[in-house]
Amino acid sequence: MAAPALPRPHRDDLRIALAGLLGGLLVWGVGLGVRGPHDPLVLWHGRPPVLAPLAVMACCELLRRTRPRTGLVIGVAALTADTVTQGNLATIVMFTDLVYAAVLYTPPAPARRVLWISGLMTVVWTVVPLALLRRPEALLIGAAVGLVAFTPAATGWIVRNHRDAAEAARLRAEQTALLAETDRAQAVTAERARMARELHDLVAGRLSAIAIHATAALSLDSPATGRDALAVIRENSVQGLAEMRRLIGILRADHEEPSATPTLDGIGTLVAGARANGLDVTLDSDHAERLPAPVELAAYRIVQESLTNALKHAGRGRVAVAVAERDGSLAVTVTSRYDAGDGPRAPGSGAGLVGMRERAALLGGSFEAGPEGALWVVRAAFPLVEGVAA
Repeated sequence: MAAPALPRPHRDDLRIALAGLLGGLLVWGVGLGVRGPHDPLVLWHGRPPVLAPLAVMACCELLRRTRPRTGLVIGVAALTADTVTQGNLATIVMFTDLVYAAVLYTPPAPARRVLWISGLMTVVWTVVPLALLRRPEALLIGAAVGLVAFTPAATGWIVRNHRDAAEAARLRAEQTALLAETDRAQAVTAERARMARELHDLVAGRLSAIAIHATAALSLDSPATGRDALAVIRENSVQGLAEMRRLIGILRADHEEPSATPTLDGIGTLVAGARANGLDVTLDSDHAERLPAPVELAAYRIVQESLTNALKHAGRGRVAVAVAERDGSLAVTVTSRYDAGDGPRAPGSGAGLVGMRERAALLGGSFEAGPEGALWVVRAAFPLVEGVAA
């Protein structure tokens, strides 16, 4: 089985290695060395002993980003070999870069170990020579070790922390943008649902009455009955046009609801309009004069939609509307005759019940509608809490 190929070095690492090698050759060419030829640490003299650690260190620079720990281990060996020659300043500079890269590009735990080991070496090479030589100049050894090992490690740790903080800030910004986009999409969906409810509640009742009376006018030969039907059609057309203008006002207004928002006081007008459309409607209203505006609007719309449904679907008989305040909530009940065998007098989409249920849910209330014996019953209850929004 073939060994895995080493990853290609980064382009910047190639430049750093080449610059270090050329710089070291230039330093060697002009005859500059870290130590003199008579230094007791110098065990090997000549060209190969100086250039070999330089070449190895330059090769380690190729691994500074892809294999930083391997490069550092080999670099330590090359630096050790360099210390027993006249030395090359470029070799030492490249080693400091390897220490920096080992802290910056390795996982957190190894990076922390490099930082601690370099700090410990600095302390040891400060204390031990001072204790053995008992001369202030011995402190320079610890300073040199700290400059070569601990300083680049600490710099790499600082840069790493700043980089991690910047990455965390970027992720937070992306999450914030994602949440903002999600909130915007939800707000658009909620507004579209609200406008769909408004459109249905404002137009469906009027158009249903127009359809029913137009059918009656076309099917009867009596001129008087036809005129009455046309009068009702005209009245519903005018009212529907006024309500459409109000809806356009809502869309163009800077605030959510204009001052003409329907209230419970308008339920009497709804009932009168239903009677004009041919329904036998009674109203029983018992509530405080001022209730939260969203609750009044929702109750008004539910009564409006219930009367529309009664006009389209209910059997012959009385329609009873009751609005009462009880136990900290507003209860709305609308009952009408139910005959499963009769078809609707005007087509419907089924969106009315959905809209009523949504209005109740948005205010934390309850809603139910269905047959109970010979009656179709609509019940809704809204908690009377200030600050709810429809």
